[in-house]
Amino acid sequence: MTFRLYYIVFAIIFVSFGLQLVAVSDVSANPRYASIILEESSGKVLFSRNADKQLRPASLTKIMTLYLVFEALQQKKLSMSTRMRVSKTAASRSPSKLYLKPGHTITVENAILALVTKSANDVATVVSEHLGGTEREFARKMTRKAKSLGMSRTVFRNASGLPHSSQYSTARDMARLGMAVRRDFPQYFRFFSRTNFNWNGRKFRNHNRLLRNFQGTDGIKTGYTNAAGFNLVATTERNGVRLIGVVFGGKTGKSRDRHMMSILGKQFKRVKPVQVKRLPAPSLPAPRPTHILRAVAKPVPAAKTLTTRLTSIPERAPDIVPQQWSIQVGSFSRRVSAHKAAISARRTAGTVLNRRPAQLSLVVQGQIPLWRVQFRKLDEDQARAACAALFSAGSACIAVPEDVFGETS
Repeated sequence: MTFRLYYIVFAIIFVSFGLQLVAVSDVSANPRYASIILEESSGKVLFSRNADKQLRPASLTKIMTLYLVFEALQQKKLSMSTRMRVSKTAASRSPSKLYLKPGHTITVENAILALVTKSANDVATVVSEHLGGTEREFARKMTRKAKSLGMSRTVFRNASGLPHSSQYSTARDMARLGMAVRRDFPQYFRFFSRTNFNWNGRKFRNHNRLLRNFQGTDGIKTGYTNAAGFNLVATTERNGVRLIGVVFGGKTGKSRDRHMMSILGKQFKRVKPVQVKRLPAPSLPAPRPTHILRAVAKPVPAAKTLTTRLTSIPERAPDIVPQQWSIQVGSFSRRVSAHKAAISARRTAGTVLNRRPAQLSLVVQGQIPLWRVQFRKLDEDQARAACAALFSAGSACIAVPEDVFGETS
């Protein structure tokens, strides 16, 4: 009996172990499979499999299409209400689509929501033709932007991700793109958290089910074609730790999601919040824009200010050095883009920033070199006022005490 019991236990363990081996080999044997998990603030790779293998991105392509839309919005080449015309070429694109009609128009805002949730191929072509003249030319812009973001093994041939023999990317490159969208356009990244989109009386649900099923997920995009399999880029934050994950080549949408949740969950258990060196959060302290802007525009006469201070400060009070503040208006892959951002910021917040020099510094974030644009030596009211003006114009801005950025940052 004892021998028989040992035999049964051994058999159960053997079968269980064998099933695990089958599951692991099933994933690794899939020629379309790749994955990577990165910790966003440091860029550290926590997990990877075939991360540099060139594969079909499918509708993950639309993340780059949206990146260029957000860039055009930031540069004031588009507004959310801009209407884009539908061509016959765009209307002929195969599903997934909104079934737009030639000659009709769609606003930029609705186009963004359609790309994020429905992953509409006809909308992707509408966007590409509006911004690039032709989809082919827009795809060239996409590829150039990819290279500038460090996506060295990515080539785009269309704006949608529909099958093309020479369109490919990697899990690592798509992780870089996901991080770049959140870093460069925090004011627009919120679109990726939308769980549904209403269009002409129909309600479309976001294909990214991790938004509903995995705690802390707030973006970003799914993709699927027969050639690619089921792809996903997802970003999740828990207890101050933000991870970005990429999976290529899932066999089904459900198995892909389960796999993504599994590898993300395991890395969250490994990474402790104290291990992560975080950058200042891109948010403005309690805004006081109206009266601050008036105060900056019409400063109190120096003599009156001096009289007030002399009567209010005790005779032997120690000297108080006012806290200096800085604002950061973005990080860019090219120096020329950083210069343009500085010029744009001066125009937008001219009351505060007019004739004030910008400081451009080269920093490395997650192995990606970036040009950071800052305006320094402001007082708190000026920093708040400048950011208020930039926010109202739809531009990014971080205002913090100067010792947070540091003189050498």
